[in-house]
Amino acid sequence: MNKVSIIIPVYNAEKYIAATLQSALDQTYKNLEILIIDDGSPDRSIEICQQFIDHRIKIIRQQNRGLPGARNTGIRHATGEYLTLLDADDLWLPEKLEKHVKHLDNSPHVGVSFSRSAFIDENGQPLGIYQIPQMKGITPALVLCRNPISNGSAAVIKREVFETIKFQDNLYGTVEDFYFDERSRHTNGDSTDVECWFRISVKSDLEIEGIPEALTLYRVNSGGLSANILKQLDAWELMLSRARLYAPEIVNQYETLAKAYILRYLARRAVTLQDGAMAVTLVNRALLTNWRIIFKEPSRTFLTLAAAYFLWLLPQSLYSSIEAIALKTTGATQRRRILQG
Repeated sequence: MNKVSIIIPVYNAEKYIAATLQSALDQTYKNLEILIIDDGSPDRSIEICQQFIDHRIKIIRQQNRGLPGARNTGIRHATGEYLTLLDADDLWLPEKLEKHVKHLDNSPHVGVSFSRSAFIDENGQPLGIYQIPQMKGITPALVLCRNPISNGSAAVIKREVFETIKFQDNLYGTVEDFYFDERSRHTNGDSTDVECWFRISVKSDLEIEGIPEALTLYRVNSGGLSANILKQLDAWELMLSRARLYAPEIVNQYETLAKAYILRYLARRAVTLQDGAMAVTLVNRALLTNWRIIFKEPSRTFLTLAAAYFLWLLPQSLYSSIEAIALKTTGATQRRRILQG
């Protein structure tokens, strides 16, 4: 049985870390290690982790380097053949690792196995909607434009993939191996996961492929990076500048389309945060940046437009009623897709 290394970066996560760590321990696949990376966390997160008694848990401490720095430390210390990242506020279904290991074991052409994700709120309650990305035929252009892996907690990755994309640098006084590009970490946001998936798609001969099940529970956290909308756009643009260094042809060809998609995504985040004016501004910018998103994904684009303008123009009570119906309808449609595989 291939050993799996679970890497959990921890910083200010005391509200969620117990549930997250428990979801890792509850995996039906048992040949694993859990690396808790204490990224200089100032709260009680690590104290909570220490209350769990399991020989598979190891706590690694470092001065704060941010999310990509903690992930890199975890990868350097990992001993498994398969590596996976679990953000400290997300959850896994118990069978997640078992299904990904089976996928990777039976698919020598696949280097990254990821799943669909179900959204949960800050209290861990299901929101009834899902991330439904493309599962196969994933190209560098698709990763750049649509990020099918969707979030850092969704993927299980063969060690050889990380060996293919690693580079060396001296950022902290000694030469180290890097996997996530800490040089592209923005002070106000983080798109280093997208850059890493893109670099994998460009440099690895192994494919990225999904399992059509919602095995990851992705927490919509109003206090996290997803809330800092314009700052997240700055981080994305910094990521794009790094990607241009090793894949200029792809970046130059798809830059405006990719930016239109990220602006539309951020417009939806603004809707979630009940900022109608911001949502309208962002969705309009998306269409001005590259209007082809209307024809490439008409349903999602028009739904984002409608949500933004309804939130901006309608009374809150009326908007809330429309939103509830729309979310219920969307969730039902997505569940049918998931059941169909």
